[in-house]
Amino acid sequence: MSADLNKVMQLAGAVAAGQFSADGKMLAKEGHIDDETAHMVAMMCAANTMMGKMQAENFSKHSQMHWAPFHGFAVSAGDYTVCTMGHVGVFVETAKADFNEVFKVLGEVAHAH
Repeated sequence: MSADLNKVMQLAGAVAAGQFSADGKMLAKEGHIDDETAHMVAMMCAANTMMGKMQAENFSKHSQMHWAPFHGFAVSAGDYTVCTMGHVGVFVETAKADFNEVFKVLGEVAHAH
């Protein structure tokens, strides 16, 4: 079942949204993103998710802080931020985004399928 990307695209500042597989394939996309860029983004999101899981597990193991389980990540550069939860992500215009709302909606959508 695919994620409700239309709901994600309703977020303030949303430019593009997608669902990616653990091995870096774009499963579904909405918004202003071409196929070549979507392919690159899916690979980046899958790689960052794998790295984040490893870091969360190790941070938990070697500190007194509870980092695991890993839920998602955000990377902000220039005018845009990419945010993910599970295997669903969104590109938003940083200045327009409400990041509490972004992660709330991503969490709902990621866990609904």
